[in-house]
Amino acid sequence: MPKQVDHRERRETIAHALWRVVERQGWSRATMREVSREADVSLGQLQHYFSSRAAMLTFAMEFAAEQVSHRVNRGLAVLDQPPHPREVLRVTLLEMLPLRPEARATDRMNAAYVLEALHDPELREQACVGLRDGRDLVERLVREAQADGHIPAGRDPAVETDLILALTGFTPLLELGVVEPPAAVAAIDQHLDRLFSS
Repeated sequence: MPKQVDHRERRETIAHALWRVVERQGWSRATMREVSREADVSLGQLQHYFSSRAAMLTFAMEFAAEQVSHRVNRGLAVLDQPPHPREVLRVTLLEMLPLRPEARATDRMNAAYVLEALHDPELREQACVGLRDGRDLVERLVREAQADGHIPAGRDPAVETDLILALTGFTPLLELGVVEPPAAVAAIDQHLDRLFSS
């Protein structure tokens, strides 16, 4: 009886291979041939799952977003339940930054995706939808925390959301060694302390 191929698993294997190629060599070297070599599949097999480099990148980014979500959920699971909104935001921010190897891989994919999206209208729209959804989630958390009295009533939720998301701008500084991880974490903690101070 022929072996059943788990198509989702094969696509994830290819996505991981793409992450590794991008991490080691950059997006410009992440050709379908190079990724097929890294994934140990033939180019024809890879093209069976992804018709183009853009399709492969889109799936890899969706998979990366799932991995970030899983890491956030694991981080929240060890906190007091229900977790304080400050800690929800802290865990979310920390998992969006390249502070650990698995986060660095997804972070570099994200950088490649954004750069590619600047020149591809279809990818650009997909990227914008994902970023808007993420921003909406953060603003909802801020508004709920404010409604529950954790954030002073006079703060503008939209502005506070943008300031929180601006903290993800530590990414290139961390990647290039301009800022060390403890300094980035300290800045995030201090900002959240100020936001949640009454």
